[in-house]
Amino acid sequence: MNFSADNAGRKWPSGWHATRRPPVSAPIAVGLVLIVAALAEASAKVPLPRPRPAEAPAAVNAPAEDKETDQAVSAQPEAAKAPELSACRQALTENIAIAPSIPPIKGPGGCGGEDLVRLEAIVLSPTQRVAVKPAAILRCTMAAAVADWVRADIAPLAASLGTTISELDNFDSFECRGRNRVRGAKLSEHGLANALDVRGLKFANGNTLPLTDRAVPRETREKVLASVCARFTTVLGPGSDWYHEDHIHLDLAQRRNNFRLCQWGVYDPLPAVAPLMPAERPEEAPPRPVADEKAAPEQASDDVPDAVSGGEVSKPAVSRPRRKLSRQSSPQ
Repeated sequence: MNFSADNAGRKWPSGWHATRRPPVSAPIAVGLVLIVAALAEASAKVPLPRPRPAEAPAAVNAPAEDKETDQAVSAQPEAAKAPELSACRQALTENIAIAPSIPPIKGPGGCGGEDLVRLEAIVLSPTQRVAVKPAAILRCTMAAAVADWVRADIAPLAASLGTTISELDNFDSFECRGRNRVRGAKLSEHGLANALDVRGLKFANGNTLPLTDRAVPRETREKVLASVCARFTTVLGPGSDWYHEDHIHLDLAQRRNNFRLCQWGVYDPLPAVAPLMPAERPEEAPPRPVADEKAAPEQASDDVPDAVSGGEVSKPAVSRPRRKLSRQSSPQ
């Protein structure tokens, strides 16, 4: 075997040959030491925070998670926050009516409104409700007025009849249209979700109360009339115009000087059998006017000579007897 010095260095490596790392030179080591010393001197010159003033409020050590949450909430736009509820919406609770809020409606020509609800039922007690069929789209104030009317006036009326009210017949509520559905007419209160048309009421015993039916006792209809005219600013029914002969219109329209309009003719029931002849004239009725009687000229006879005028023969004028004028008595 060859144990020369050159071969030994190749077979058994030692020193930096073994680690494959060249030795660090002295200038580089000195530079590293100077850098470390400069960093230490710079950190020593950083000023410390001043002490907290005595009059400052106590710091609240909030967790980091809460701080992140607060920052995230404050970063959200204000539009995302829930709008504040109106006083009407806060008062119209589920103990009074089932009326969930719906988004505002903005239709053509000013139709719609804000603070709207869908009136589904009126609550009389924890176990008794008056269904509104179909559900009515109304402003909160109008829905609250309808609920108060049913709870305070109609429920006692039904109790006096020996039953309870179970349903309100909604003929029309919100509809974007002009008055009486006339094209070009002024915007109806229905278009503002501020009106309700009611055809009748249904009771728990199965009976119904059509508000415009003349067969319903007059006293009952007059009680309903007095109740609605005291609560609503507009009441239209039979006798107001031919548009409201089969239902009652209710709204809360605002007018000058708080003017109210109550036009509902409560007519007497129709007779069971229609009279064939006019009723007899009462004895105390004033005498009928009669025209002055004058002697009627007698009819010309054949022996009257013809009047000759201008060479022509004229025919005799035939007179007719006058009729007596009289006024027929109207049925009472």
